[in-house]
Amino acid sequence: MGNLEVLTETYASLSLEQGLRQLSLDFSGKVVFTTSFGLEDQAITHAILANQIEIRIATLDTGRLFQETYDVWQKTNIRYGAKIEAFYPNEKEIQNFVVENGPNAFYDSQDLRKECCRIRKLVPLDAILKNTEVWVTGLRKDQSGFRTEMSIFESDPQRNLIKYQPLLLWSFEDTWKYIREHNVPYNLLHDKGFPSIGCAPCTRAIEPGEDFRAGRWWWEQESKKECGLHWVDGKLTPKKG
Repeated sequence: MGNLEVLTETYASLSLEQGLRQLSLDFSGKVVFTTSFGLEDQAITHAILANQIEIRIATLDTGRLFQETYDVWQKTNIRYGAKIEAFYPNEKEIQNFVVENGPNAFYDSQDLRKECCRIRKLVPLDAILKNTEVWVTGLRKDQSGFRTEMSIFESDPQRNLIKYQPLLLWSFEDTWKYIREHNVPYNLLHDKGFPSIGCAPCTRAIEPGEDFRAGRWWWEQESKKECGLHWVDGKLTPKKG
């Protein structure tokens, strides 16, 4: 892995497309982008596929996604002639969890919600990231107060890889502008007050003035509304070195 400060300095002035292409050259065959088909992820997907950049694209199908998410997934495959890789939860783990706790147990306690996220997201994510050196994500600083201290390149020591966030300094308006300029397919729930979209039972539209991620796990009083994908040892992508 390269020095993160050097990488950040090198990539800071590059456009989205330039950064992704350079990444594919610097870490050839060792880069994967995970998409949940939200606005940010669709911008990155367009940059990769429209410019034929050699970066794998994969998604986590939790089994509880909105129909609109499946719709934009299908539209994206058709638009770009793509075959986005899909990874799924372990059938036995899901079966045991539901039998033991019920299909909507995530509403009952934060521990059960986190266990559901672990089964449906974290375990399949490990499979996606196996033998990978760089994980590209669509994180932006203004999505959450807990993301404001992040850098374009971060280390993920638990998974022994580097994370690259090319849209980190983009605003929500910047992202919309890119989507519209390039006529990128997007999730229609964004037009209905859903800035952040996850599993259907765990996501609602937000009200004017609410936090960007207020619609995620809204029944919890906990302010750290993360599923665990970007958390290590209780911190959000903790170390820069």
